[in-house]
Amino acid sequence: MTNHSIGDGDIPPRNSASRGLVRGMTFGGEYSARNYTVRDLRQQKGTCILAETLPFTVEEAMAAEEAGIDTMKVRFNPCDPATAVAIRRAAPKTFMAFSVPLTSAATNVEAVRLGLQAMELGADAIMCQWPKRFIESAAEVGIPVQGHVGLIPRKSTWTGGLRAAGNTIEQARWVFDEIKALENAGAYAVEVEVIPEDLLIEISKRTNLITSSIGAGRGGDIIFLFAEDILGNHPPPHPRHSKQYRNIHQKLANVQRERVAGFQDFINDVRGGGFPETKHTIKTPDGLITQFLDGLD
Repeated sequence: MTNHSIGDGDIPPRNSASRGLVRGMTFGGEYSARNYTVRDLRQQKGTCILAETLPFTVEEAMAAEEAGIDTMKVRFNPCDPATAVAIRRAAPKTFMAFSVPLTSAATNVEAVRLGLQAMELGADAIMCQWPKRFIESAAEVGIPVQGHVGLIPRKSTWTGGLRAAGNTIEQARWVFDEIKALENAGAYAVEVEVIPEDLLIEISKRTNLITSSIGAGRGGDIIFLFAEDILGNHPPPHPRHSKQYRNIHQKLANVQRERVAGFQDFINDVRGGGFPETKHTIKTPDGLITQFLDGLD
């Protein structure tokens, strides 16, 4: 597909099977070439389902981009942004939203400043759990904002703990009202966590927001799963909504056992006289030690 620049005509929706790169510029003034822009994501709504992940390491981000992931999120620490920046650079072609901490902004002004900081460092959007007025302020200055509804783990005290949302008519209406409020606040997308699949299917039809489903089945425009779940970085128990495609934790456990065994062998070799051997040492030329000792005397 031919690359497009800002100002070109309509850009046809792309999917993971066939997508070009769109030339653009970040808030920080750097030229970029991404697989998607916000406009693209809006245009593809309802035409295909995209795949999204959140990598925790540079290696995971590189692997996800090489595999052809559609979009990513990355956790952003405004006090120590190095990890997020490194992940951004490791996957330069992939649309990436920086997930900002819930407690990082206490006012509209702080929210805008934090959003601008993330965007200046290369984010294509931000993901947040902020109140609507913060989102309105960020959207007003042009920051693409993704909200969060359903089960919000850090706010789970309001929903009775880490449990599904939307299982009653009152909760279903609450989820829908929250999504519409985000839409009215100027958000472009929403992460919807652990609600019934058939509920999200109907809600996705009734909002212009890009819906990112985590634990909400195939009801979203995007299916989101953490890299640590995809790769099997941790042993069971796993979240019910997750799926492990690899068992990296087992491989890492084997590597750790090899590390321990290697150190044990080294220790035993030292104590038993097996290391170092003659081949690991250096010998002086003939007569040097005698001259050295004579010199001491």
